[in-house]
Amino acid sequence: QVRMVESGGGLVQAGGSLRLSCAASGTFFISNVMAWYRQAPGKQRELVARITSGGGTDYADSVKDRFTISRGNAKNTVYLQMNSLKPEDTAVYYCNAFFRERASDYWGQGTQVTVSS
Repeated sequence: QVRMVESGGGLVQAGGSLRLSCAASGTFFISNVMAWYRQAPGKQRELVARITSGGGTDYADSVKDRFTISRGNAKNTVYLQMNSLKPEDTAVYYCNAFFRERASDYWGQGTQVTVSS
């Protein structure tokens, strides 16, 4: 059973920074794609950034040049460095890991990020 654990959310003033962490455990396989999504109140969940096992990355236009996704040295860990935060970045952030060999993806429990103006 794959277990996803996230950490790093919190309250920060506009212009500040936060770093989110996520680790997937319970599997021998390396995740093909790890990603961060977010969901603000009353809105649909949206992709923030994703990174492949080869290091390729994609970002939502709204976070380009402010957020950086990276994979850790430990297997199936991913980070999201968020700089120049804006109030509109306020949301619950979810980690996602896709495993091709398992034909499944898995979600973390979510971590709240609140940016005050």
